[in-house]
Amino acid sequence: MAENTGKIKKFYNWAVLAIIVGIVVFLNIIGTFIYSRVDMTEDERYSLSRGSIEFLKKMNESSKGNKKSNRLFLKIYLDGKLPAEIKRFRNAIEDKLDEFKEIAGDRIEFQFIDPLEGTEAERDALFQILYNKGQGIIPLEILYQKDGSQSQMILWPGAEIEYEGSTRNYAQLLPGSPQGQPAQLSKEFSETTVQNSINNLEYMLISALRRTIQKQKPRIAFIGGHGELRFQETQRVRTLLEPYYSIEDIMLKDSLRVLDGFTGAIIARPRTAYSDKDLYIIDQFIMRGGRLMCFFDKLTFPQDSLNRTGMTSTVRTELGLDKLLFDYGIKTNDNYVMDVRCAPIQTPFAKQSLLPWFFYVAATPTKHPIARNIEPVMLRYVSQIQLIPGDKRLVSPILTSSTNSRVSVMAPMISLGMPMNFGKVPILADNPTSEANKICLAGLSEGKFDSHFKNRLTDEFAKNPESGFLTSSKEEGKVLVVTNGSFIANYYDSMPNKVGQMMYRPISFNNLRYDEVMAQMRMQPLIYGNQEFFQNVVDYMMGDNSVLNIRSKQIDIHPIDKEKVKNQRMKYILINVALPSLLIILLAILLFYLRKRRYARS
Repeated sequence: MAENTGKIKKFYNWAVLAIIVGIVVFLNIIGTFIYSRVDMTEDERYSLSRGSIEFLKKMNESSKGNKKSNRLFLKIYLDGKLPAEIKRFRNAIEDKLDEFKEIAGDRIEFQFIDPLEGTEAERDALFQILYNKGQGIIPLEILYQKDGSQSQMILWPGAEIEYEGSTRNYAQLLPGSPQGQPAQLSKEFSETTVQNSINNLEYMLISALRRTIQKQKPRIAFIGGHGELRFQETQRVRTLLEPYYSIEDIMLKDSLRVLDGFTGAIIARPRTAYSDKDLYIIDQFIMRGGRLMCFFDKLTFPQDSLNRTGMTSTVRTELGLDKLLFDYGIKTNDNYVMDVRCAPIQTPFAKQSLLPWFFYVAATPTKHPIARNIEPVMLRYVSQIQLIPGDKRLVSPILTSSTNSRVSVMAPMISLGMPMNFGKVPILADNPTSEANKICLAGLSEGKFDSHFKNRLTDEFAKNPESGFLTSSKEEGKVLVVTNGSFIANYYDSMPNKVGQMMYRPISFNNLRYDEVMAQMRMQPLIYGNQEFFQNVVDYMMGDNSVLNIRSKQIDIHPIDKEKVKNQRMKYILINVALPSLLIILLAILLFYLRKRRYARS
């Protein structure tokens, strides 16, 4: 009897083991076909943004019945024997693309390739194709320690994207290195360059896919003829937009229908007044559902006079745009906003070389999708905006001042000595922590509008079918205003070409992202969000939110507190080393006791 009981127990134990092994094998088989993970991070760094999900869903839906010809095939040239830091980046790319495939299905295929395989001639030929005369993937040359000696490796950290049977685009996933200046594969490189690239993977890949499948670019007009920013001053922002939009320079004097066929129009820092004809063209563009982006100054003054004498007066800019915009729910005032949250200015009149300059406002982003989670936007000499709600339109503040801010009088005098009047802890508002003190610096009005020229035109013109005059919006339009005209202007230099003509290019220092005064003084420069803000503005106004949410996604990096680790070193050693070992020993003792007790009874 005891022998039969032992056999039954033995059979039972083997059966349980077989069932457990079977379940584990089954789950692993299922896991190879289903990709899933749970993101428990507070900033959702491992989750796709809403814009990415919608973009990938549209890709999948648009390819139904025709998936083969519309398939996107990515060749990622990052495989083979890689250092641990680069291997981690390679695996992050694979994880991200697996997430894409979960939504886009067979529309996306990818393959990892080792570019160092093959003969030297084959490798050189491949490198030429990948580099594509500087238009493809920029190589990354790295130095790293291996077996006690320094080794060197050239990586091609990017993807070649094939679409409809041919290579259509490239995606640079890690920054390339200048020729002859290899990057040292250090802890700092891993924690900054590699980690930042991992954080930006979603944006880089979605942007590349978006450029690849885009068949027709929406048209955007840069309106000229009124002293607006010159081409060379907007080269940097134009370069950001050109992969996704068709950019053209337009003079309004040409025709009443000069903006037909354009989805968006940009007015960037005009200096002379718009005629009634110009305003009519802009008005009717909005009535037909156009998207107008206005960046202009309400006041001007001679900067050289301020630098020379320390004081100057301001002059109103009579552009004619303010009356037009007022009818769309945006009122602009002839004053300046002063804010304690500001950038410094260099002045020879003060004891210290840098003074906080309240007119250099570091504008505070709101929670609107355009501005959410971006760095402060630098607006120098910006004016107040007041938003007027309407029955058919929605108005929203996009950028504001901080709670410790105020407005000047109309057309004020500017003095370099002003910051010294407020002491070391300046207070500009009565209650410097009250949210009510925030002043609107950038505003958006969207919906349907009444024409600025309604009841202002002769019947002969207004009722003439050939004029096409619309008294109210035919389609919903959008109007965005920033009361600073030069916040998108880049610094540039020039050089003559072979035939003696001058060529212009933005300087390497990006003044849309960094404060040049602090950089020149070799101080840690302030970081600005002007570039990202402008991109978000255009994407939102043009109705493309596929990358807007990703660009605005904030990933918080929590560095280790080195001082805390040093002071509590023994505590963390016990928690991370001793405690796990102790738990394993206790578990082993418990299992031994239970086993001994069980067999002692039998």
